[in-house]
Amino acid sequence: MAMRRTAAAVAAAAVAVLTLLAAGAGTHDAAAAAAPKTAKTAKTEQACGVLAPGASTAAEKAVVAACEQIGVWYTWGGGHGPQPGPTYGQVDPSDPDSAHDPERLGFDCSGLVRYAYHRAAGGDPLPGNAHHQFHSPQVQQRFTAAQGTAPLLPGDFLAWGSGGSVHHIAIYLGAGKMVEARESGTRITAGDVRPGGDYAGAVRIAPATAPGTFSTWGTDVWTHREPSTGSPRVHRFPGPTTVRVECQKHAQPVTAEGYTNDAWSYLPEYGSWITNIYIKGAAWLDGVPTCP
Repeated sequence: MAMRRTAAAVAAAAVAVLTLLAAGAGTHDAAAAAAPKTAKTAKTEQACGVLAPGASTAAEKAVVAACEQIGVWYTWGGGHGPQPGPTYGQVDPSDPDSAHDPERLGFDCSGLVRYAYHRAAGGDPLPGNAHHQFHSPQVQQRFTAAQGTAPLLPGDFLAWGSGGSVHHIAIYLGAGKMVEARESGTRITAGDVRPGGDYAGAVRIAPATAPGTFSTWGTDVWTHREPSTGSPRVHRFPGPTTVRVECQKHAQPVTAEGYTNDAWSYLPEYGSWITNIYIKGAAWLDGVPTCP
């Protein structure tokens, strides 16, 4: 009897141990599932890279550079410092989820695009927000929303917006996938393209400088509806920006930094004029026709 009781006790103890181990494993699994994912974990769970052939070398490099940021925080205004790269964000008054963005180092959607093409092509070919990038003078080809992803190549930009205003931009990977910095409270991810809603279409860019492309200089430089500082302001360039000049004409003289110039350039992507005094180059730009 004593031997039986001992064996029974041992068996019961073994069952208890196994039960505790199983419970511990379940607790561990639950904790692991609830734990926030690090950048390293996110990278192992998401496929991101050049997923189709045919893209330019620069576009493929941009894809790789963007994919290296998988797991980095989205942060509103992130990536828009003096040089391309991650920055601490700002609070978006319209989005409560952005409350911690000033504490997070990362990118917003256009900051990621800017950084990716900086890494791919050098310089700073795509400053500005998503709207500016979608209408950049570097755009080589446009695709409508109705065309879907069939004609797209890795490195193309996907855009969302309505009424001519773009509020979000992402980089196409191929195979119906994209990489994006989507919204506050999330990290940069790769996933399926979202063709519904206010998807506005896509563009393909050529980051090399094209004829008629110049750089502005100075900070807080405004364009105007007409070639005159007295006409309504249209767009502000917070810093040096690549622009495409369609034509130029003589109009109101403007003086700045000790120079006076009466030439103004028309910027078709912005539908407005800028005094040539804020465009790098000769007072009368070489190779640019005179406006009619």
